[in-house]
Amino acid sequence: MKFCIFIAYYQSVIMDTVNLKVEHKSTQLISILSEHLSGKMNLARIKFFGLFICALCKVQTVCFEKLATAFETNAATLSSLRRIQRFMESYILDTELIAQLVFKILPHEPPYRLTLDRTNWKFGETDINILALAIVYQGVAFPVLITVLDRAGNSDTQERIEIMNRYIRLFGQQTIDCLLADREFVGKDWIAYLNHNKIRYHIRIRENFYVDDPRTGKQCKAFWMFADLKCGQGRALHRIYRIKG
Repeated sequence: MKFCIFIAYYQSVIMDTVNLKVEHKSTQLISILSEHLSGKMNLARIKFFGLFICALCKVQTVCFEKLATAFETNAATLSSLRRIQRFMESYILDTELIAQLVFKILPHEPPYRLTLDRTNWKFGETDINILALAIVYQGVAFPVLITVLDRAGNSDTQERIEIMNRYIRLFGQQTIDCLLADREFVGKDWIAYLNHNKIRYHIRIRENFYVDDPRTGKQCKAFWMFADLKCGQGRALHRIYRIKG
């Protein structure tokens, strides 16, 4: 299940990043994968990986039977199906290896704007809940690291710190320009981690959060500070304020 989630999440990322069209056959993608994965994944698995990604882009589903019909090989559909089943049963994908691949083929150079987000849905009665760290390029977020949470609901501080630490270990803190995140990603310990590691951040807050101005001692709800602005206008507050500690 986790492999299917991961591949479905990455299929368009890899294809878009290397600027391939599915109708150009999987050989181009296999060549690019071989360049980056040679010595870390054997050739048979690299070829399968390329065929699998192209098939996903064609049929837009993780149904094995449908994927098998879209494999660009001379093998019978049943043989392709068995190949998929064997791979899923026995192979453990190194997700950090794939992250390094995506990082290498990104069309621009660091430092990068990172974005942290979470997506969730249900598969029958099972909650699929993914925490993703992505690199932003021209309005598109390219996921590089994901964590499949074992429950529904928000991520916690430790899970956010762990995924950031994985990124820093793989690519270095110097590749981070800033971090963008939504209203879910707040909390005293989390912000303290970002401050301690000198990671710039732009994080939304809830409009009903109370904001304290230490200079005046006054407190108000966040939206009151911007209530007079019209659509499209902005305001920068160049002082230190306290929010939730």
